[in-house]
Amino acid sequence: MPSDHAAAVSAFVEGAPPGELADVIADVKKLTVNEPNLLHSITPAFQKYNEEQLTSVKLPGSSKNVLVSAYNSSEDGRYFDVESQRSFAFDHQTQKASDVQPYTLQSEHSDLISSLLRSLSTHASEHYPSATYTVCPTPSSSPTLALLLVSNKYSPSNFSNGRYRSTYLLNPSRSPPSLTGTIKLDVHYYEDGNVRLTTSKQIPEITLAASPALNPAAMAAEVLSAIAKVERAYQEELEMGFGRLSEGEFKGLRRQLPVTRQKVEWEKIGGYRLGQDIGGGRSR
Repeated sequence: MPSDHAAAVSAFVEGAPPGELADVIADVKKLTVNEPNLLHSITPAFQKYNEEQLTSVKLPGSSKNVLVSAYNSSEDGRYFDVESQRSFAFDHQTQKASDVQPYTLQSEHSDLISSLLRSLSTHASEHYPSATYTVCPTPSSSPTLALLLVSNKYSPSNFSNGRYRSTYLLNPSRSPPSLTGTIKLDVHYYEDGNVRLTTSKQIPEITLAASPALNPAAMAAEVLSAIAKVERAYQEELEMGFGRLSEGEFKGLRRQLPVTRQKVEWEKIGGYRLGQDIGGGRSR
């Protein structure tokens, strides 16, 4: 039974809506008062959630957010941020960073990473309020670079929270260089109900022309131009989808006729006699 509880709680944690992990933890503690060590036993679920959600956190003594992901993790369990040149420990349950130390990037693509960071910074400031981003070499053996961006909007007073995430993988050593990616959107609205939208878009491989060795700045500009194009197309696709939902599926959920199966002529509502004209009954 305890293993069943751990599996269930892990599912709750991994499925926590944006900005609501602390609320999920508080609820789980109330439900598992007889198993005080249960949350500590599901550390992998917390780690999976934070890395997949591209959790942003402020480093002690800094006003800038950095990202937690599987791409900027090190073998000792710490995480690093290329732009601030810092590494840090991270508590996956409390989502707090600590033990900040200097970090030095070691990559054959250091110049390209610097150029990508500058271009991504401009892109984020133009399109995503409160965005956190990074560019880093991936832990894999292949010389791939990860471009990560997350933008959160938490509004609990309005019963809504949302998160936009994008992950792009650039292979600059391939000839020609290529770019693939994934865009994910997660929105939770919970006033007098519980509605959640999760959607994902796989970006097919994009072939690039610029050479990272000859001109890192040109390649960075081409990469961000391609990213802006696919994100703009995805936004238009979402807007069209929302329009179809409003005029199609959502409209189909609404009752077309009242229970009497007769349309109400609203312009004559003042002249209706309740029970006879609307209810279909006969006057007595």
